Amino acid sequence: MSKKPEDIIRSEIVALKAYHVPDSAGLVKLDAMENPYRLPAELQAEVAQMAGSAPLNRYPDPGAVQLKARLRTVMGIPDGMDLLLGNGSDEIIQMLTMAAARPGAVVLGLEPSFVMFRMIAAFCGVQFVGVPLKPDFSLDTGKVIAAIAEHQPALVFIAYPNNPTGNLFDEEGIRRILEAAPGMVVVDEAYHAFAGKSFMPRLADHPNLLVMRTLSKSGLAGLRLGLIAGNSAWLAHVDKVRLPYNVNVLTQTVAEKALQHHDLLGLQAAAIRAERARLYDELGRIAGIQAYPSDANFILFRAAGAERVFSGLRQRGVLIKNLHGSHPALTDCLRVTVGTPEEDTRFLAALKETVNL
Repeated sequence: MSKKPEDIIRSEIVALKAYHVPDSAGLVKLDAMENPYRLPAELQAEVAQMAGSAPLNRYPDPGAVQLKARLRTVMGIPDGMDLLLGNGSDEIIQMLTMAAARPGAVVLGLEPSFVMFRMIAAFCGVQFVGVPLKPDFSLDTGKVIAAIAEHQPALVFIAYPNNPTGNLFDEEGIRRILEAAPGMVVVDEAYHAFAGKSFMPRLADHPNLLVMRTLSKSGLAGLRLGLIAGNSAWLAHVDKVRLPYNVNVLTQTVAEKALQHHDLLGLQAAAIRAERARLYDELGRIAGIQAYPSDANFILFRAAGAERVFSGLRQRGVLIKNLHGSHPALTDCLRVTVGTPEEDTRFLAALKETVNL
């Protein structure tokens, strides 16, 4: 007699809820921290020409040598540091966790934070320990260090700025965590283009520090390219679990071309930062809305009856992220990506209509 899938699939996988990506067709899409600006038409034409002539019949460069050289320059990766690429930062998180997944290994993270830290630990059969942030979403360094002493984690994830709260954690607190941790400490700088601060220059100061980034928030989300920089003593082993040819020909070609125009991406990031300030100010003027300061390209806010507000916005053609129910600290919380001025104005009008009902 054949068994049911639930008899074969690991129980912790059966218990998981899949990462849900909602349908955004016909809506103002402000739910996924994407850059709202497309590449200029001239650059689009260049990219299209390059894509058309790309050797799709051949496997990509397994080491992505040309792209890595460009990334080293654009990202300011210090000399002597190794660089590993992934199909988005999600794949890099998975590679790190797989490489560290000894029997009894622990992955430690902060909560609330990026959900994939916990989910990928479950995928890999590794215990995840979440250390709560303070009520104002700041880093509770003492609790983190105590948890490190108790659990001796192989891997610590720190999002900087944090998602979904948007804030940068105390630098001295992170330094103390680096000194206390027995294994790898990954500082996830997915939103570095909007933050103005980075641990990348400190890689040589901390042998167990790894800095992870992505191009997704800077306007190239469709390419799915993530990277991690750090000491080769760690990354040489992590690279062993990377699947061959994981960064495809088109991603390598288009990313390298787009990064030749990183000044343009920088101008788009500056426009997003300016619009973030306006959006935050406008949210603060709406009765019943508590907006949290952000160093990323999104803003977390709290509204009584978040489920009703989320539904009301969707009915008015605007999609944001509903975080209510995802973590006790995020009760009645919603997250909105900073869009174009026109998109944000439409969002604000829809929000005012919804909360004033």
